[in-house]
Amino acid sequence: MTDTTAQDTAPGPKPRDPLWRHLLGGSLRDRRKALGDTLDDVAHRAGVSPQYLSEIERGLKEPSSEVVAAVSAALGASLLDLTLDVARSLSADAPAPAQLCATRSSYALAA
Repeated sequence: MTDTTAQDTAPGPKPRDPLWRHLLGGSLRDRRKALGDTLDDVAHRAGVSPQYLSEIERGLKEPSSEVVAAVSAALGASLLDLTLDVARSLSADAPAPAQLCATRSSYALAA
């Protein structure tokens, strides 16, 4: 019988962290939809084109801080609100402390 414990806990390639622009775009989209606004509504209030706002929401564009501030204001949100949204998304994707400890102990055992 073969012991597969080492194989099961062997480190693989580190998953890539999500890009800030993807998480920010998702937050903006979620907030817009929660308000029942269209891209046109929010873009008009923010002073950007609907196409550009769509690209921001899909994480295709890296908006300037001025544009992020204008869009967040158009959504009735603060920059802190958006930052907290992104932080929560990152926290949800992070490994639980127990998983992290198990991984570290596996590394120690492998050494």
